[in-house]
Amino acid sequence: MENVFPINESMWRIENGGVRYFLLCGAERAALVDTGMRAPDAREIAESLTDEPLILINTHADPDHISGNAAFERAYMSPAEEENYRSHGGAGELVPVREGDVIELGDRPLRIIDIPGHTPGSIAILDEKNRALIGGDSVQDGNIFMFGARRDLEKYIESMRHLNEYAGLFDEVWPMHGSFPVKPELIGKLIEGALEIRAGRAQGEPVERFGGKVCLYRFPYAGFLCDMPQQ
Repeated sequence: MENVFPINESMWRIENGGVRYFLLCGAERAALVDTGMRAPDAREIAESLTDEPLILINTHADPDHISGNAAFERAYMSPAEEENYRSHGGAGELVPVREGDVIELGDRPLRIIDIPGHTPGSIAILDEKNRALIGGDSVQDGNIFMFGARRDLEKYIESMRHLNEYAGLFDEVWPMHGSFPVKPELIGKLIEGALEIRAGRAQGEPVERFGGKVCLYRFPYAGFLCDMPQQ
């Protein structure tokens, strides 16, 4: 069951269980950013909120972000994410977007920032006019999944450092999980936590996820779920 909350007259957040997605409207078209976990009606919901032509942008292709993609013929996505997308049954044409690309909605440019690590093709979307950053799963105060195939902690650290270079251009971060919104200062804290894990100084605890054990590193500001350390 989705719950729709207006952010202002031209943007909405749609809460879909433990994940959210967003609708952003410009003067010429609208963009749905992700399609949730159990939301095959995501397009229908978006079109009930706007009459503008609708496009789809995916921050990444984990299953809890693409459940309504089948209603679209194409999705804007990093080409580095295609393997992940197809492995989870993603269909349709992918329109590649990369670092520095701008998707124009009509007096509302959305700038693409590559932030691999959580997945190979994770992107952030900078809504320049509204000084907001959609950070996907990579910037949040919940538990960031960094275990299993396609996760890369080293690239995650590099990506968060890169994202910090844009910090003067946004006042809020809109995550797909956890609290909404969060402050840009969280990015620096996430870097610190990831560095502690990489250096072996962070204390983790085993927890069950998807039928196996992973290691939860819980910090005051967020958590990281990682593969169990090698003995």
